[in-house]
Amino acid sequence: MRQSDSARIIQFYFPNLDQNQMQQFEILKDLYLDWNSKINVISRKDTENFYTRHVLHSLSIAKFIDFKKNTKIMDVGTGGGFPGIPLAIYFKNSSFTLVDSIGKKIKVVDQIVDELKIKNVKPKTERAENISEKFDFIVSRAVTQLERFCPWVEQNISKSNKNEIPNGIIYLKGGDLKEEIQKITKKYNYRIEKIINYFEDSFFESKSILYLHKK
Repeated sequence: MRQSDSARIIQFYFPNLDQNQMQQFEILKDLYLDWNSKINVISRKDTENFYTRHVLHSLSIAKFIDFKKNTKIMDVGTGGGFPGIPLAIYFKNSSFTLVDSIGKKIKVVDQIVDELKIKNVKPKTERAENISEKFDFIVSRAVTQLERFCPWVEQNISKSNKNEIPNGIIYLKGGDLKEEIQKITKKYNYRIEKIINYFEDSFFESKSILYLHKK
């Protein structure tokens, strides 16, 4: 199902969005294009495919799990706010802490959250390993190798589960994950979901959701 790059593609895959959520998604692209002219927050070659490559990619997590009310999520290495901002719009009854060590990127996140009046996002300029707060899930989009990433965040995962799957890490990554996964399987159970199973677009053929939780 190939559609033009507009917010309609979000509505096609997520028909239960309310009017305010759709309005927020519709405004999102122009806000990012404006900020991208000042600070390079998203790849310029991806701006023509903004809704597919950034918003829909982020929302693949919403196809994988339906976060229960009051779930706490931390997006590590959020950059310009992905996957955290689209997820926060979608899961308006959960709370999101968006973390990046680069201050100018968090400034963009802060401004976009403010502009869209998103109430459930807390942006933070910080390294993940310096955050002591506990969360139900850590989400991220291909920040680094898993053997580096997992030790950064494992102390932040709460032991008290409220969702249908145990608390853990939900990681968006492309390519072959076998080698990376082999290095962490002593400590983690894992599951891989191909995003092409959710969205019919060739961009997602090599993209996966990797879910990890402690053994």
